[in-house]
Amino acid sequence: MAHTSPNIQLRAWRQNAGLSRGEMAKMLNLTASGIKYHLACDEERVRRWEAGEVSWPREPYRLALRELTHRDPEDLGFVPTKRARATDGLALSVAHTVTSGRDDYLMQADTPAAVPRTVDFSREEDRDEMRRREFVGLTGAALFGAILNQPEQSHNNGQDIENLAVALVEYSTPIDGPIDLTLIAAMIAQAKRNYQACRYSRVVTELPPLLRTLRAACTVLDGDAKLQAHMLSSEAHHVAASILFKRENKGLAWLAADRSLQAAHTSQSPLMIGSSSRVLTRALMYEKHHRVATSTASSAAARMNADLEQPSGDELSIYGSLLLSGAVAAAHTGNRHTAAELLDEADQAARRLGYDGNHQWTAFGPANVLCHRVNVALKLGDAGTAIDYARQVDLGKLPINERKATLLLDTARAFLMCGKHDRALYVLRAAGEIAIEEVTSRPAALRLVRDIAVTAPTSIRREAREYAASLGVVA
Repeated sequence: MAHTSPNIQLRAWRQNAGLSRGEMAKMLNLTASGIKYHLACDEERVRRWEAGEVSWPREPYRLALRELTHRDPEDLGFVPTKRARATDGLALSVAHTVTSGRDDYLMQADTPAAVPRTVDFSREEDRDEMRRREFVGLTGAALFGAILNQPEQSHNNGQDIENLAVALVEYSTPIDGPIDLTLIAAMIAQAKRNYQACRYSRVVTELPPLLRTLRAACTVLDGDAKLQAHMLSSEAHHVAASILFKRENKGLAWLAADRSLQAAHTSQSPLMIGSSSRVLTRALMYEKHHRVATSTASSAAARMNADLEQPSGDELSIYGSLLLSGAVAAAHTGNRHTAAELLDEADQAARRLGYDGNHQWTAFGPANVLCHRVNVALKLGDAGTAIDYARQVDLGKLPINERKATLLLDTARAFLMCGKHDRALYVLRAAGEIAIEEVTSRPAALRLVRDIAVTAPTSIRREAREYAASLGVVA
């Protein structure tokens, strides 16, 4: 009998992960098995699974689901049938035969029984035709649709930044009705979720009214409510600074970072002060004050460390993230010793935490430390070391898309430094599949697109320039 009851477990996992059906489908396609077996999961397939219209997915999809969710299919609500079990081996054998000659640049699975979840860039390239099929497979309808379906990326982008600038510099804000701090907190959480999902255009649109409301709250409230309003203001200005750094609007980003730190100190919250010190460190780095940035992050971490006898997940995550910020700043100065020391201290904090969580919106944990080792190695000019570290990262353990896409962009830069343009382009496109705005809205990412297209060898020049053109980049 067909399995027709709704698959509540799978739907619950997706919703808890904060994913739409389409986003989940894309992530399944980018798992080790997704790439190995050329999976073409889409929103409709996920809907059918959740509706109970499919009782037992084919083996390649089950492997991808296991890699993405860290759960067995039965734990996700699927019900195996005798016929499905009997035909699994044959279906997988055919799929393996079709794909056995492929070069899995992004993630490699040697056997269906033991699919690693690490990023693997180690093999040499196959024939040009095989490589071309790789590119087509990765940048098919999903990416094409994502690029075309970007209303936030259009003509209003400049005006949205102007609106944010006005909200940052305004001082007198009229009070329009009662102030609900619970609602404001929920709005800030939504803005942070959008930021971490790389929906940057939404964040820029959401922030101006939020900042105005917070300014009014900090002015008219008193007592504990006033302290809470300043805490929320610190968080909102932190988000504003982060998005402005992504857009390379350094002046406004500096202003937002300063407002965040001021509000944090007024709130008297050590967590908020530590968190805002991270964005101040970033502001100093953007202005090339790298030694001061290193000192700022290290000092803030040391102050937190003095009170970490029995730290909470929030405290460990802020502390570890400060150390990572300091390591990146030290790498900018070429100070290998300090960068390595701070990375190792952050790794110890991550091990104490024991997992990659998202406490205080840091995405901190062991995998995040590895991502920063990639970035630090890249800044020190060690492209090969950066790629070695990237191989060790389990993308599935990174809790937010922003971190996944940033890792892939760093890895693409490392490949470009090594002269491996085909792999650089492949990984760059994977970043676009995960988080299109991380590529299209960041000047640094678009410069990387152009650099790959301009310097690409004849074998992939056409693919590289076509991709650049699809993003509006003139090569």
